[in-house]
Amino acid sequence: MSNTPSSFVTLVSSDGFEFIVRRESAYVAGTIKKMLDPTSNFAEAVSGRCVFSNINGVVLEKVCEYLYYNVKHLNSKDVSDMEIPPELCLELLMAADYLNGALSSTST
Repeated sequence: MSNTPSSFVTLVSSDGFEFIVRRESAYVAGTIKKMLDPTSNFAEAVSGRCVFSNINGVVLEKVCEYLYYNVKHLNSKDVSDMEIPPELCLELLMAADYLNGALSSTST
């Protein structure tokens, strides 16, 4: 069996929803990147599966959308803002803080 990590990882919400995302996109969030680092000795690095007991499915879906959005527009200028429903703003800010970077900062 190969020791090369899969190009995809699974992010699991508190309510059991699973999101399979590209590893490259998941690495936008510092916490996820550290969890999946092969030298970290975290179980997530071995399994490629991160469970977030404090982030529900609706919020984690929006986080995943942002991770892809960030990679897609990484070197772009004049990028329009993502559509974020007002009712998710507070929960997304808390998730961004926890995930260390996702949603909380963008390159200008």
